[in-house]
Amino acid sequence: MKYQVDKQDRYAVFSLEEKNLNSLIAPQLKSEFVFLRNEGVRNLIFDLGQVDYVDSSGLSAILTANRIWKDSGSFVMANIQSDSVHKLIEISKLDGILTIIPTIEEAVEYVYMEDLERDLTEEE
Repeated sequence: MKYQVDKQDRYAVFSLEEKNLNSLIAPQLKSEFVFLRNEGVRNLIFDLGQVDYVDSSGLSAILTANRIWKDSGSFVMANIQSDSVHKLIEISKLDGILTIIPTIEEAVEYVYMEDLERDLTEEE
């Protein structure tokens, strides 16, 4: 599985450099998500800019990440270029569960705002 991780102070961008997010990649992807969370990554932006196809195993990996970050930070999907990936998420009714942001830049802004809100809530 080819990917890049760009770690910043408040978030990390995980860019999957594969055309297909399928049963061959999903188990390793889940492991990487768990590893990043255990490393202390508070918020994850999942860059799907190069992904053209996602199957049920890929959706499972995405939902795993969403679950991992649900209570402690933000999991955001960004930069989805493929119409088939958009349609799959809509057909699966996951567009109401997952946070999907058009661009990486907007996703970074979203994560910062969410993080600041959590910090303010914790202080009260």
